[in-house]
Amino acid sequence: MALTREQVVGTAVGILSDFGLADLSMRRLARELDVQVGALYWHVKNKQELLVDVAARLLGGIDAGVMHPGAPADPGAARAAVERLARAVRAALVPVPDSAEVVQLAQTMQPAALRPLTRLRDLLEEAGVPPARSAWAQHLLLNHILGSVAAQQDRAVLEEAGTERGGPDLGEEAFAWGVDVILAGVLGVREPSPRTA
Repeated sequence: MALTREQVVGTAVGILSDFGLADLSMRRLARELDVQVGALYWHVKNKQELLVDVAARLLGGIDAGVMHPGAPADPGAARAAVERLARAVRAALVPVPDSAEVVQLAQTMQPAALRPLTRLRDLLEEAGVPPARSAWAQHLLLNHILGSVAAQQDRAVLEEAGTERGGPDLGEEAFAWGVDVILAGVLGVREPSPRTA
């Protein structure tokens, strides 16, 4: 049976999920697929392109109802949709080690490949963020999401190793509070007046 891009990406997701990013090498992937490393490059140009596909796969399972809740009737409904989508992105990433790093790389390289994140920007605009600032608001919110994912994963690793934890639990409740604070800020602030030199 011929190797497909779908198999390459699926196996890469499996390695990431089981072992983390440090073990997701092209050699390891080829070994798992029982092919020569060169065979992978028929399907992906390089590891960075592979990681974009992995990130898209990780976010691809987000429910369509969360992604497209229908036309929000007002900015309040759009804000609620932003909150739901932010929670869904976080929930999709928390179980997969190093997923925050993979998504950050993919967002930097090919943001259009990550549909839930482009949808987040659209919803921010519908909620009232000026289009000129929506990329900034999306970036701020995404940093909060990915930081929350990484913090929860780090805490889980420490717990599994039996290492004593320091600091507060920054789980779901802290995440939701952060989303509230960010949205209150980006939706409540008026456009600043031009700076004078």
